[in-house]
Amino acid sequence: MKFVIAPDSFKGSLTAKQAALAMATGIRRVFPRAEYTLVPMADGGEGTVAALVDATGGQLVQVPVHDPLDRVVTASYGLLSTSNTAVIAMAAASGLQFVDAQTRNPLLASTYGTGELIKDAVARGVDRIIIGLGGSATVDGGAGMAQALGVHLLDEAGQELPHGGGALTHLTRVDSELDSRLHQVEILLAADVTNPLTGSEGAARVFGPQKGATPAMVTILERGLAHFATVVKHDCCRDPSRKPGAGAAGGLGFGLLAFTHAEVKRGIDLVLQYTDFARQVVGADYVFTGEGQVDFQTEFGKTPLGVSRAARQVVPGVPVIALAGSLGSGIDALDDDFTAVFAAPSGAKDLHQAIADAPADVALTAENVARLIKRLK
Repeated sequence: MKFVIAPDSFKGSLTAKQAALAMATGIRRVFPRAEYTLVPMADGGEGTVAALVDATGGQLVQVPVHDPLDRVVTASYGLLSTSNTAVIAMAAASGLQFVDAQTRNPLLASTYGTGELIKDAVARGVDRIIIGLGGSATVDGGAGMAQALGVHLLDEAGQELPHGGGALTHLTRVDSELDSRLHQVEILLAADVTNPLTGSEGAARVFGPQKGATPAMVTILERGLAHFATVVKHDCCRDPSRKPGAGAAGGLGFGLLAFTHAEVKRGIDLVLQYTDFARQVVGADYVFTGEGQVDFQTEFGKTPLGVSRAARQVVPGVPVIALAGSLGSGIDALDDDFTAVFAAPSGAKDLHQAIADAPADVALTAENVARLIKRLK
């Protein structure tokens, strides 16, 4: 009997690898002689670098970079062992974890550090870079990233713009002098949102408030992003501002689409491809997946759904069981994609204890499901 175990992380408590190990621990108590294939998953957001590095036996590279507020920090990205590919989470250098309620300010926050990570990967001679767009503290349209890669964003006096989305309204000219090696690198953007750069569904209005933008700041950021797109169109003859995903990560999607040959892909599709999931699921009798919460949002391209559909393309009708830290509303919409969905029992305990108990709780849930499978066989 073969079990394929491919969960996402349980945010705040278990990495994808830890969740997979916990599920395998529980199932082994019932089926000790079964075959187990663990494929930690992600959807382009939190945990994508770790999932792909773990799945391919790759390595992490640490680099000194500038955080969103231009402080020097150490960030890491992954190099995959199965291909000459780097995997970068933009949040590793430009994420919300670097700011708090007092310091977050998307008028000043920059993606410069993400550009530094890309620059380091290019210098190592990679052929391909996967960039996870999510968790950003920025709404600068990828301006800082572009500056780190050699693009000059100049004001009326011919001076380089300061970092941050608040400076974009002063942009007069774009002088692109990218490292020529970048043109030889395939760049894939893992995004789970399709927002354009500007407008009612754009980066400033939808995501700005999440990063600390007041209504007045949103107005400034929206105006700056629109102006940035106009100048880029004039000077670079490119306008990806309406492309799906251009507004991802505070508009970083736009900057990458404008200044590199990047393509936007669904994060889960990239992870499935680079973990070679289709090959690993061959011969599976059961597939276990999961994430921190399964609810109506799972239907819109989240990891468990992607795993289920990919597994059933290879093994039609294979039972797919989802385990979650908790269940939300709307899971009835998932009936066609999952054989069953279970919540791990946490009991009456505070959040700190629930997080500490997560490995044991997930293992116990997996064990109970395995006992049910054995009983029904």
